[in-house]
Amino acid sequence: MIRVLLADDEHLIRGALAALLSFEEDLTIVAEAATGPEAVAMALHQAPDVAVLDLQMPGKDGIEVARELSRALPDCRSLIVTSHGLPGHLKRALSHGVRGFVAKTTSAEQLATIIRTVHLGGRHIDPDLASDAISAGDSPLTPRETDVLALAADGAPIEEIADRAALAPGTVRNYLSAATTKLGAENRHAAAHLARRRGWI
Repeated sequence: MIRVLLADDEHLIRGALAALLSFEEDLTIVAEAATGPEAVAMALHQAPDVAVLDLQMPGKDGIEVARELSRALPDCRSLIVTSHGLPGHLKRALSHGVRGFVAKTTSAEQLATIIRTVHLGGRHIDPDLASDAISAGDSPLTPRETDVLALAADGAPIEEIADRAALAPGTVRNYLSAATTKLGAENRHAAAHLARRRGWI
């Protein structure tokens, strides 16, 4: 029996998916979560075989959850289901150990098959998303520039970003300046908007 955790902040979608997957004889839903932190907590408690994670969730997105689970529960495979399949999201997901990346238009029957594939150590990437990711190219930002720019995306002041990133304010300014220059943006806010639109943060 494959033990599955479902995480999606839309209750209707999560409930429908749980109901449909319950018809599969080899799958059992051991936990449901509505936020990223809740998904991590439930995964640590239930130790599922596969975590099916919505990309956009409050608290932590699906990729952040997958990254935490890959460290804390290396036997748990993560699968992202999303309606926001930007190329940068796919590349970020793969870099954090996500084994599956599929659109929310995927049928429950297809999803069940993908869960089995991921559970056995395979990988399943939506072919359209893969094609878009290849044609879009890579982010020019370093991992640290990406992290700092993501913290700046909600308009937080430099001091707050520095505190959250455990960096000196001057270092934060340097990272933001480098990211803004690389993206050809007018300022850090425009750079964050551009990076988010491309799925790089």
